[in-house]
Amino acid sequence: MEKPIKTGLLAYGMSGKVFHAPFISAHHGFELAAIVERSKNMAAEDYPEIAHIRNYEDLLADESIELVVVNTPNFTHYQYAKEALNAGKHVLIEKPVAVLRKEAEDLFALAYRKNLKVLAYQNRRFDSDFLSVKEIVEKGTLGKIVEAHFRFDRYRNEISHKFFKEENIPGSGILYDLGAHILDQAIALFGSPDEFEKVYSRNRPNSLVDDYANVHLKYKSGLNVYVTANMLVVDEPPAYSIYGTNGTFTKYRADIQEAQLLTGIKPAMAGYGIENDNHEGKLVYISEAGEKTTVKVPAGKGDYMLVFDEVYNSIRKDKEYFVTQSQILSQLGILEK
Repeated sequence: MEKPIKTGLLAYGMSGKVFHAPFISAHHGFELAAIVERSKNMAAEDYPEIAHIRNYEDLLADESIELVVVNTPNFTHYQYAKEALNAGKHVLIEKPVAVLRKEAEDLFALAYRKNLKVLAYQNRRFDSDFLSVKEIVEKGTLGKIVEAHFRFDRYRNEISHKFFKEENIPGSGILYDLGAHILDQAIALFGSPDEFEKVYSRNRPNSLVDDYANVHLKYKSGLNVYVTANMLVVDEPPAYSIYGTNGTFTKYRADIQEAQLLTGIKPAMAGYGIENDNHEGKLVYISEAGEKTTVKVPAGKGDYMLVFDEVYNSIRKDKEYFVTQSQILSQLGILEK
């Protein structure tokens, strides 16, 4: 094993505390070296042995830091990532990599000139529910896929205090927030669409941003994929419904990692990433005997640590990253308004 990658986080809100710091500090390929926390001291309480910094300029000035995690609000991603690259750092950027496709193209070009990496943090490719869908589709049990529905629903009828999600600024709204996860999953599984259509609406009282969004991805093969995010769903439908010429697979959103991490469970603990009982997917298909057959499909283990395996292999071994530049550009071309 080569020397660990010294890493700094640009923020320590929920993203830094839950999705990044526990994995970076536990992974033998990384050293959590510094965290930027502008006013609070939560990072100092959780990780007293590392550097705690009040502004990101000081973090960028630390020549020992190789990787910067850009986990700040969406509208800041491009500028912070650009400054980190100019300071000679690799960057791991929360979804979406940027607000506009052109901004991502600029980052990729800059990184290429400086022999650095621009990597997208798309942890939900390693959710247990999506991994179940991916396995079923790739096995071919459903036959030719003709229709698929990817949903990310919540019930939040109030306006969040997070201004960067609720004010009419670049990168706000539900499609850039929840929709970015499942749009990436759809592209990862089926490829970039040949055409797409989008629908937005605002339904919560006094909402300034879209809290419902649907994207229809169209493929020349005849496949139609519908990506939907909705903040006003009291009784959630399946998160994934996949229809093929030989069968149907449905799966409710069931990945447990976020809930576990919020309670303080660490990635290395027993039971981490294992779905609760009775959350199996439902597979209905036509058997070789021509009979309709229904089976429950248990999910495997979800594991966000795999993201950091990929980051390490990209930086230290120059291996192709699991989220490609073309996938990122395709996603942003659809997200941008």
